[in-house]
Amino acid sequence: MSGAAPVLDNSAVEAAYARWAPVYDLVFTAAMGPGRRAAVAAAEACGPRILDVGVGTGLELPMFSPASSVTGVDLSEAMLKRARARVLGERLAAVAGLCVMDAMKLGFPDDAFDAVVAPFVMTVVPDPAATLEEFARVVRPGGEIVLVNHVGAEQGPRAAVERWLGRRSASLGWRPEFPFATIGDWIAARPDMTLLERRDLPPLSLFTLVRIRKAG
Repeated sequence: MSGAAPVLDNSAVEAAYARWAPVYDLVFTAAMGPGRRAAVAAAEACGPRILDVGVGTGLELPMFSPASSVTGVDLSEAMLKRARARVLGERLAAVAGLCVMDAMKLGFPDDAFDAVVAPFVMTVVPDPAATLEEFARVVRPGGEIVLVNHVGAEQGPRAAVERWLGRRSASLGWRPEFPFATIGDWIAARPDMTLLERRDLPPLSLFTLVRIRKAG
């Protein structure tokens, strides 16, 4: 089922995550841990050059092998400040760099990465299709785009709650209503992209792992 997502803009997202930054780890570490581990494993299977989009406070950075070379980007300087402290404090050898960057305008050349991993990002960006286009541009032929995201319910009590929360997207900083068609329709329009995997994740199947391969 397709549907228009609530409108977000970068200024609203940046302001929301400046508010979330001090408590983000406390609130989201446990619930999002399985998704982060699944995303890291899928990305590392593609090769060492990994772009981590929406790296936030860097919760998944310690999960990467030292053999990987991970570049992390995020729109929020407040979140990245905490990610940099994590990299230094835990001496994370896998991290090649962290920088402020818009996911819809990535400052990297074409085919630069073996994998692009984006945990919990697609419900945050103002234009998901434009974001996926950028991911497709910077990942090499044969590489993968690895997403972990909440996918909205189509009916039932959860759908009602998501609709209610959806009216507050700007203050939350993400879209609680997010149909899979937002991703699926983009894949269908790109003959060079193949959906490899779509798998529900714990806790309670709230999040979904999506792996998309770029034709080689």
